[in-house]
Amino acid sequence: MSKKPMMGSYYLLKVVLIGDGGVGKTSLCRRFVEKKFEHKYLPTIGADFYVKNVFLDDVTPVKFQIWDLAGQPRFHSVVDMYFRGARGALAVYSVVDRESYNNLINWVKRLIEKSGVRPPPAIMILGNKIDLRAGPGEFVSPEEGELLKNRIMKEFGLKNVDFLETSAKTGENVIESFYRLAKMALSMVTRTAK
Repeated sequence: MSKKPMMGSYYLLKVVLIGDGGVGKTSLCRRFVEKKFEHKYLPTIGADFYVKNVFLDDVTPVKFQIWDLAGQPRFHSVVDMYFRGARGALAVYSVVDRESYNNLINWVKRLIEKSGVRPPPAIMILGNKIDLRAGPGEFVSPEEGELLKNRIMKEFGLKNVDFLETSAKTGENVIESFYRLAKMALSMVTRTAK
């Protein structure tokens, strides 16, 4: 696949954001697409859709089609259809919510089963809300995030998995996470007109 951009065309990359409700998926999307952060929490109903065109390494044009999927269990049957054709996923947990960390393996399993693509989608595991990791309390450590990445790779026989910690509030590693996901998935995408 050529790295040289063609005039008027982009590599098309369908990305889904998966994970429990309240982990910051919508905030990550808004930070990446709109460069904004909203302090109040409004749960996603079904799915939200975002589009963003970027140039990776100032050379490779990528058109992100981002599906922000509801994390509440009552929406599971609705969001399953959005997995279809996904070439990348940001699998998100909150570093201040161990249950969301524990549930992420189930989200990845559903993604692999429902996406319908082979090889399976590239996956970027995100430990979000690192800005809240202060003071007393139990937090999911970066080392545990790496352990989860390794477990997912081993359990599902995947090679295209990465891990980062992020803060949608401060913007830390948000752009980096989308770009690293795109680089992993680039060989699986097709070109589309602008």
